[in-house]
Amino acid sequence: MIYVVRHGETDLNKEGRLQGRMGLPLNEKGKQQAREMKEMLKTVQFDLVFSSPQERAVQTAVIITNLEPIVDSRLDVFDLGEADQSKKEEVKLKGAIPDPTIYKGVEDIKSYVGRIFDFMVQLEEQYKSNSGNILITGHRCTTGCIGAYFKGIPEDKNILCYSSNNGEFKIYTFKEELNVHR
Repeated sequence: MIYVVRHGETDLNKEGRLQGRMGLPLNEKGKQQAREMKEMLKTVQFDLVFSSPQERAVQTAVIITNLEPIVDSRLDVFDLGEADQSKKEEVKLKGAIPDPTIYKGVEDIKSYVGRIFDFMVQLEEQYKSNSGNILITGHRCTTGCIGAYFKGIPEDKNILCYSSNNGEFKIYTFKEELNVHR
């Protein structure tokens, strides 16, 4: 089983701001959300723990599992460029992302999906026949993209429809055939 966790709340989440690579660590509510997830998952023995390099994701993984996660840069949050830390309602969007013609440094969405899918393909190739449990901690975009790996890219291309809220998780399994993304 693959447990895909969105990190707990940070002050930027609380303030309704976009949070990318200039994000903050967990606030007290975020730490509490991670402790609540730990309690919900207390009967699960995790064989592998992976995390985005962002501190909030690493903190969430450690609180849930008491293990240091394997940090993989492919799981890093979508780079929001100059829109990072802006109030959500003030950002001009192009689809679900900040408009890259307005904000410098916004990551290309296809590259983002490519790196998350690359991580998932490697994980699936290495562990699909393993009956163990894997925890992956990340972000709204990460949880959405991993959901798209298992369920397919939605017709409207908005992978965020598969996202989790702060301090929530979803469970997936590798199937005998490779997943729908191929």
